[in-house]
Amino acid sequence: MIEQKEPCNQLPKEIKPAFKELQVIKHLKDAKINKKFGYPAAYLFQLVFVLLFHQKNWFRLLESEKAESFPGKDAVYRFLNHTKFAWRQFLLSLSAATIQKVETLTSDKRVTAFIFDDSMFDRNRSKAVELLARFKDHATGAYYKGFRMLTMGWSDSHSFIPMDFALLSSTKSQINGTSDGIDKRTIGYKRREEALLSAPKVIASMIDRAIAAGASASYTLMDSWFTHAPLIKEVLDRGLHVIGMIKNDNKRYLVNGNRLDLKGLYLAAPKVEGKRSDILRAIRTELVPGIPVLVVFIRHRSKKKEWLAILSTDLTLTVEEVIRIYSMRWDIEVFFKCAKSMLRLQKEFQGLSYGLLVSHTTIAFSRYILLAWQHRQSTDQRTLGGLFYLLCDEVGTMDWVVALQQLLDLINEVTAAASKKLSKLIKSQLQQWIAGLPSYLKAYLPISSCEV
Repeated sequence: MIEQKEPCNQLPKEIKPAFKELQVIKHLKDAKINKKFGYPAAYLFQLVFVLLFHQKNWFRLLESEKAESFPGKDAVYRFLNHTKFAWRQFLLSLSAATIQKVETLTSDKRVTAFIFDDSMFDRNRSKAVELLARFKDHATGAYYKGFRMLTMGWSDSHSFIPMDFALLSSTKSQINGTSDGIDKRTIGYKRREEALLSAPKVIASMIDRAIAAGASASYTLMDSWFTHAPLIKEVLDRGLHVIGMIKNDNKRYLVNGNRLDLKGLYLAAPKVEGKRSDILRAIRTELVPGIPVLVVFIRHRSKKKEWLAILSTDLTLTVEEVIRIYSMRWDIEVFFKCAKSMLRLQKEFQGLSYGLLVSHTTIAFSRYILLAWQHRQSTDQRTLGGLFYLLCDEVGTMDWVVALQQLLDLINEVTAAASKKLSKLIKSQLQQWIAGLPSYLKAYLPISSCEV
């Protein structure tokens, strides 16, 4: 599988081209993720990165017969727990470079957007995890122990590239605090401080870092938990329009000098005439701070008698365009599902350090970036999940290929050392054996072996 003797040549052939094309190791070095002694950081990163595609579990791997070929548990955990590694810089650099490659394959007329959303990062079975807190899952109403994984991604409605994230804790419902002994000058300590900030403050910082890294988009898409006037103003000040779902709360909207809530705004909005029955009403209004917006009311998909409201700060868009662009936000939901169910996010390593959670989440995000890039380059209609399973199958065949090659090499060595009569007999039997193999196995054998 992965050999310690070849630290720079350990990637399977199915992954190596994309690794090289995206210059993953270069981005690691640029982010100062390196070590002065011991196993190279690039080797340890690749080791953790490809375990998933080999369908291997790290803990079971250390208990297997191949354990001597791998670094010890301490070496990997020291790498993942290191407080001075700039994992955020690495992810931003990798994602921004990938976005630039994707944009060369994208029409200039295609809409691009930064997408924000949070998701459960649960550690329900944990008690001593650093900065662990208790949160309510608004989808189910149940409480869980863990973090809010606030994520920023880029999408052109065809490819989604995760760019940044923050594992948010809470000062009110915090179970554990920050571990003692962490140098306050390090990047790791700053990320721990960030975990206690509010989501709107973190989102504004994420946009600033993404723009500084060279990424660009026309819109910022958010759900109802983030579509509030102060954050909308922050985004507008950075030259981006906002499209987001609106929560039916105490926000007020200005219509002809009157301050209306969302229900009152719905009654005041004129009906939309058109072929689509799911678009109910639309109105131009202002948020109370004086921000002009277009609000579109659409029918609830599962509750036909109810409606949902979508806000857009871009007044040049039609009602249909507002709905179409907002539908791109679904890309981040697909990403969450893929990262958790396929890429072993929050499951592969069960460490107690906040730094380990950050580093492994970064590696899981980089796996998705590699898959998204390979998916964008493919010409067929495979889904991202289908591509992932196919890649795992292809990587899994490597053990069989190596075993067959080693068997043939061993037979050739025995043949060379045998007498002419015995050598002729061995070659004859080998040819018959190869002739009886299935065609898909013959494809992995070198021509020289088949012509023995």
